[in-house]
Amino acid sequence: MEKVMTYAETERLILRGWRREDLPVFAAMNMDARVMRYFPAPLTEAETEAFYDRIQEEFDGKGWGLYAVELKATGGFIGYVGLHEIGFEADFTPGVEIGWRLAADHHNRGYATEAAKAVLGLAESHGIERLYSFTAEVNKPSERVMQKIGMEKLGEFDHPKLTAGSTLCRHVLYGMKF
Repeated sequence: MEKVMTYAETERLILRGWRREDLPVFAAMNMDARVMRYFPAPLTEAETEAFYDRIQEEFDGKGWGLYAVELKATGGFIGYVGLHEIGFEADFTPGVEIGWRLAADHHNRGYATEAAKAVLGLAESHGIERLYSFTAEVNKPSERVMQKIGMEKLGEFDHPKLTAGSTLCRHVLYGMKF
């Protein structure tokens, strides 16, 4: 197993760099309809691999990114929580978002909130002064994580990469200043 950087630890989780062996679990997660229900479509294996490559590039270029999340109890990879440069134009961009995606079997256990609180500290240590988070208005579980980590609702917007009329188009926007 390749050695990777550990960026943060919480009571139950390790936030670390990615390993190639995370890819099969990551791909399965991105194809799972339960995980991807608030996204336009599940990702193919090729799309997941391209996403993995973009994650690595962001770490190489910025020194931060979407951290792989590992359960301390098992050492198993369960998803990501981290920082990402927002990839579309809106009245709040350019900017950095905090986001998360965990395997369905690990939903509703407080892992996203626990890891996101650690990521807030990482963001601040990197000199990021403001963070955003957003999700489809219908994604109440993700919006609750934003609230639990102390973010403030800034408003709503139509996501420019989604079709008007889609149930996923309308997004809630949260923010936090350090």
